[in-house]
Formats: sequence, structure tokens, C-alpha cells
Amino acid sequence: MKNEIVDLTIIGGGPTGLFASFYAGMREMSVKIIDSLPQLGGQLIELYPDKYIYDIGGFPKILAKDFVANLVTQAHYANPEIVLGETALSVERKEDYFILTTDKGVHLTRTILLTAGIGAFRPRTIGLKEESDFEQKTLHYGIKDLSIFKDKEVIVCGGGDSAVDWALMLEDIAKNVTLVHRRERFTAHETSVNQLMSSKVNVKTSLSVKEIKGQDGHVQEVVLASKDGSEECLSLDHLIVNYGNISSLGAIKDWGLEMDRNSILVNTRMETNIEGIYAAGDVTNYDGKVKLIAVGLGEAPIAVNHAKSFIDPKARVQPLHSTSIFS
Repeated sequence: MKNEIVDLTIIGGGPTGLFASFYAGMREMSVKIIDSLPQLGGQLIELYPDKYIYDIGGFPKILAKDFVANLVTQAHYANPEIVLGETALSVERKEDYFILTTDKGVHLTRTILLTAGIGAFRPRTIGLKEESDFEQKTLHYGIKDLSIFKDKEVIVCGGGDSAVDWALMLEDIAKNVTLVHRRERFTAHETSVNQLMSSKVNVKTSLSVKEIKGQDGHVQEVVLASKDGSEECLSLDHLIVNYGNISSLGAIKDWGLEMDRNSILVNTRMETNIEGIYAAGDVTNYDGKVKLIAVGLGEAPIAVNHAKSFIDPKARVQPLHSTSIFS
């Protein structure tokens, strides 16, 4: 057992958790970050390191890996203990601290902040038996190296922000890019869709992938089918599937937290129904919630300030501005 009790343990090392670490440092709290992945950054690093992010104030656009690198540097302001490759399992409340058990150890903490995003995740596949023959080779659910698509025939499947963004980013890298969407309407931001429609990306809607053909792990053709049963065949070198992720909060669901499907319900203080446990970012839900990185970055200080007040009732919930602290 690790006997040192920290003020705040953050479960989740994505953007919200990293910014929460920084802010907790500003409130002079001791911090620990626990994440089940082998590196910090969450989905951004695991799936989209070379994808641009557009919804961060002050950055018209920034690569995910650069954004995470800045957040990691900022998070170290609190001098946090960083624990990677550990999955939170259970929590036990003592008089003035929690015993948090993971699959590899035990941690003691006065408060907990859940910033687990969508939780443990795996990409949603097309659902074809032959998919596994091409995964990790020329069928991709995330992109970590754009250069492999240079001068290649690429098909992107999906209609959300990730699919549209990838298609636009690959427009000037690949030989040709085709975006295939199962529906007529897109769920991506309107600006991105308008940009897509005015690009040289070949857009095909109301079509789904019926069959993937190829050999030795290399896709060569896909058969697309429409609802009326008509089919067409396209040649390609790489297939990118962006149908979202299947996620789960795992054992955290058994903690007794009030849930709304796979999200944790919080109040305006980012408090859960368990005193001393807070949540912020995409893992949360409340009336009017919008799941954006920018929103999570705003929720993190709210949670941290109330956790500080919970530990020390004499501490002000509303602290000085950061400009006052650093001046």
C-alpha cells in the first residue's frame, strides 16, 4: 500500500485531467494522475495524434500531439505523480480519505476527480468478417502517421467530425480521397461539411461497405451497397473507418455513482452523488451539457476549486485569477 495520502487523484490523463492537474497545482494541492493507457493524452494520442483540433480558444487549429505536449508540460506545474497502465477498480471511503484500488495497487487520496472521457474504448468496426485480415496494415481506425497515405488511393468511412477532418487533411497528401457515409446527412460541424463539399474529396452518401477484397493484409477493392440493393466497386490502397468508439467505464460503474447511460451525473460544482468524488469532461452529463474539449477544460477548474474547499473549508472556492498568481 502507498501510504502517502494525496489531495487529489485524477483518473484519466486526457486533456481535462491534464489541465485539472495544472489547476490543482495553482491551488497548492498534491496530485496524482492515474490512466489505464501507457501514455498521457487519452484518445488524442491513442487514435488521432496527427489530427487537427479546432475547438480550443486561442488556437485556430493545433495538432493533437502538439496540444497534448503543451498540456503535459502545463500539468507538471503541480509536480504530479503519474501512474500509467493502471485501471481503477474500486473505491472505499474512510473518515477523511479514500482507498482507491487499481489492478496493480492501492492509492490513498482525499478527493477523486474522474476525467476518464468515454472510458475504456475500442473502435466501432464495419462488422465484416474479413476486416480482421486487413487491420493494422491497410485498414485503420485511427491515424498515427499521415505519410503512409502519400500518393495512395484512400477511402474514409464515416460522417462525423473525425471522418470529415481526416478526408480534408488527406486531400493534399493522398492521390485521391473518397469519403463514404452511410447516411445522407453528416453529423460533423457545418463549417467542416461545407469545406468538404467544396473540396476535391469524392463524397458518396447513402452507401455502406458490403465487402472488402484484397490479399496479404492489403486492401484492393471495396464493394459499396445502397439501400435499394445496387452496388459499386472501388479500388483503393487504404481504408480508414471512423464510426466512433464502443466505450465503457468498466468497474467505475459499480461505485454507486448516479449515471446516465455511460455518463456520470454531476451538479454545477462538478460534484457526483458521492461526497468527495468529482467528475469533469466527456465522462459527465448534466442539463445542457456539450461534449467538447473546450468545455472539459472549463469544468476542470470548477471541480478542482470545489475539491480544494472540500478538503479545506477555509479555502476560498473562488481563488485569485492566474494573472494575479503569476504577477
